[in-house]
Amino acid sequence: MSETYNVETNQELETESPLKQVRFAGFWMRFWAYLFDLVIVFSINGIILAPYRLITGGEVLEIGFWTMATIISTAVLYAYFVLLTKYFGQTVGKKVFGIRVIRKDFEPLQWSDLIFREVVGRFFYRVLWFTNILYLVIAFDSQKQGIHDMIGDTRVIHEWSVKS
Repeated sequence: MSETYNVETNQELETESPLKQVRFAGFWMRFWAYLFDLVIVFSINGIILAPYRLITGGEVLEIGFWTMATIISTAVLYAYFVLLTKYFGQTVGKKVFGIRVIRKDFEPLQWSDLIFREVVGRFFYRVLWFTNILYLVIAFDSQKQGIHDMIGDTRVIHEWSVKS
């Protein structure tokens, strides 16, 4: 937060938090951006898995509880969200809808933020099918944070609301 002190009086000066100056992206905006991203991820997976299935003759290669196709699809999904958010602050879907992921303190996103937000947080939603209902937390939180945002201490804001 941006707290400053008056050196002469040794008193804290109240300054407005930068988070009060931005507009948080709500549930529906984020929902449509996420669907847009899923279309892209499924397309990438189709491009990758079509030759794989051709090479293997459509035979399913099982590795423990998972298949090779599932492992590849999951790796593409997480890589898409982690890498694009790390390097651009947004995925293609978020770019199209004009929203971006930021840290609470407006510092650049760190790998740890993204691992907790995109991997741990999203894994939490996918563990059981009914945990997806917890995305609704975004609609009711004052800063429009989902569980994955709370875990990663991130916010999703409208790009136009940030003053450069």
